[in-house]
Amino acid sequence: MFEAETYAERRARLAASVRSGILLFLGNGESPMNYPDNAYPFRQDSTWLYYFGLDRPGLAAVVDIDEERTVVFGDDLTIDDIVWTGPQPTIAEMSARAGVTDTAPAGALAGFLDKAKSGGRTVHYLPPYRDEHRLVCSRVLGRPVSRVDAGFSLAFVRAVVDMRNHKTAEEVAEIERAVDTSVDMHVAAMAMVRPGARESDVAARVTEIALAAGGGLSFPVIATIHGETLHNHYHGNTLAAGNLFLLDCGAETAMHYAGDLSSTFPVNTAFDSRQKDVYQVVLEAHLAAVAAVKPGRPFREIHLLACRTLAEGLKGLGLMKGDLDEAVSQGAHAMFFQCGLGHMMGLDVHDMENLGEVWVGYDGQPKSTLFGLKSLRLARPLEPGFVLTVEPGLYFIPELMRRWKADGTFREFICYDRLEAFAGFGGARIEENLLVTPDGCRILGKPRPRTIEEVEAIRRS
Repeated sequence: MFEAETYAERRARLAASVRSGILLFLGNGESPMNYPDNAYPFRQDSTWLYYFGLDRPGLAAVVDIDEERTVVFGDDLTIDDIVWTGPQPTIAEMSARAGVTDTAPAGALAGFLDKAKSGGRTVHYLPPYRDEHRLVCSRVLGRPVSRVDAGFSLAFVRAVVDMRNHKTAEEVAEIERAVDTSVDMHVAAMAMVRPGARESDVAARVTEIALAAGGGLSFPVIATIHGETLHNHYHGNTLAAGNLFLLDCGAETAMHYAGDLSSTFPVNTAFDSRQKDVYQVVLEAHLAAVAAVKPGRPFREIHLLACRTLAEGLKGLGLMKGDLDEAVSQGAHAMFFQCGLGHMMGLDVHDMENLGEVWVGYDGQPKSTLFGLKSLRLARPLEPGFVLTVEPGLYFIPELMRRWKADGTFREFICYDRLEAFAGFGGARIEENLLVTPDGCRILGKPRPRTIEEVEAIRRS
């Protein structure tokens, strides 16, 4: 945890922003896999962590703005619990570490809120993303479960987004620890791949590094020879000579701040000529995008710059043709780049995605409905303190190639006769994590292999 003053100051700023009413915070509970005592690894709610830092299941809290009172609700462990868990701090002891001196049993939450509602006061809550939260909101607020999702407080959402989007120095330091571990994961994977190894070997190794650093994974590992599948979590393939390997993984620190890197490298000790050509196109788009990151620049423009750079490279490879500005405007490049260039990152690898991309990444502006562009999670003008990813890629998806060719989609921009040879190529992407500074940006974490020469040097080591 950070110091108690950090959490107290955050709650005070939040209360000043929302101005009146009661702010309801729901921590996460255990989530059983197949019976109550066999649970998935516990992961606390990130907004709860941001304002309270208490990493234990079964907690809730209120910030009473009008009465300037904060209460943490939870039950102390019984002796029946302690024989399984060992001694644990009491609710009061834990809460003091977050700067809270007022605590109550979990069962007292409903009565507290009933009293507030009977006085005509507003109870603000965030959009629930777990059914357990929907049920709690239904019970303590006295509204049907079917109406809970629609009743969230937009003022609460926007205040949280504005605060969490702007990372403090201590948050950046914690994120950088996660990125440093993520670099170690990627370098280890680059060094170990070989024909005959399994995708699961790589997934196991990078997971080991994340755990050994004292935290865990920030999201399920993507470690695959089928990089054309954007979120491929299958690890059952055996690596063969000539394969291109795509790794997308990141570490999460013990405080749950995330890193998120992507690398692409050959299973052989060097890229073949076609792999090298495709990788270089992705690298040039990546470098162009990183160079464009600065305060005031809409990230949507940077995304389109990366798309235009990819299209130029693809034209050089004979895979695109025609007016490239028009091709990108119409979305023809989405044959090869179907997703967005990047996203916010912090306590979540896709920061605050549960609060809504339209608020986190778009500041309330509408999203595009165009294929490819609609997947862009971040479009708003950048501000100092934003931490984000930059991740261009090229993906050769046989199903998409067949459908668009059969329909004649963008035939004026896509060279389908040349494209067929890439049906089994896979995919390539490069991702790094950036902090927006007052005069530009800074790549977070220690250096990692990025150029063709740097990647091949690791492969030959």
